Amino acid sequence: MSDFERLLGFVESETDFATSYYDDSYLDRRVSARMRRRDADSYAEYLSILEDEESERAELLDTLSVNVTQFFRDQKVWTALRDVLVDETDDGSVAVWSAACADGREPYSIAMLALDAGIPPRKVDILATDIDEDALDRARNGRYESTRTADIRDQLDFLDNPLEYVDRQGDRGFEVADHVKDLVTFERHDLITDDPKSGFDLVCCRNVCIYIDKQYKRPILDTVSASIRPGGHLVLGQTETLPSGVKEGFEAADPRIRIYRRQPVE
Repeated sequence: MSDFERLLGFVESETDFATSYYDDSYLDRRVSARMRRRDADSYAEYLSILEDEESERAELLDTLSVNVTQFFRDQKVWTALRDVLVDETDDGSVAVWSAACADGREPYSIAMLALDAGIPPRKVDILATDIDEDALDRARNGRYESTRTADIRDQLDFLDNPLEYVDRQGDRGFEVADHVKDLVTFERHDLITDDPKSGFDLVCCRNVCIYIDKQYKRPILDTVSASIRPGGHLVLGQTETLPSGVKEGFEAADPRIRIYRRQPVE
């Protein structure tokens, strides 16, 4: 067994993160990033640090499980989702699942989008899930800061009235407003091992499968597709596609931006 494999085995045994589900190149990039931060020259050296320091195990878990995210990422997708939300609530309410929500920016974006489109709050119910409890805690707090590479104010400019949905926290920070938080419920869920949900009008599962080992992509997509009511919508990331065996249950509502509509069950 290689030093890298021993390191991954330790991570899987000592944390809730199932390294075996993920693509090795993805894991290597994230592990190497922490190695550079800790000046570790080899996997064996970094493994020793992990064995000795619980705090470093937490740092690595955070690095492995939270992917790059931002408010209203890929704005053409959000323009299309605004229409989906409005259509769904014309004659009723809309139930949305943000799967693998990381630090909460996607579900909060959905909530802000719905409110900005004039949809009454009582018609919007958003479930946001992730495998990482620490990420979920940060999401519930709903506090975010701009960085050198990500200006939150610019991201929120997609909205007509962005400052209605956040409260300023200093010069660079914002906290999601309570009336936005009220639309979102957070809970832990493993897309590979946990049961599907049910009855959702819209499921967002964006940029999840690109990090996952090939053999586990199908179980994830089976889980999310089984959670969508007939006629409901599934949104994937821009480089993701539905595999054979799953795509037959959907039609392309907007194939350019990976929005699919679930076909009625025959």
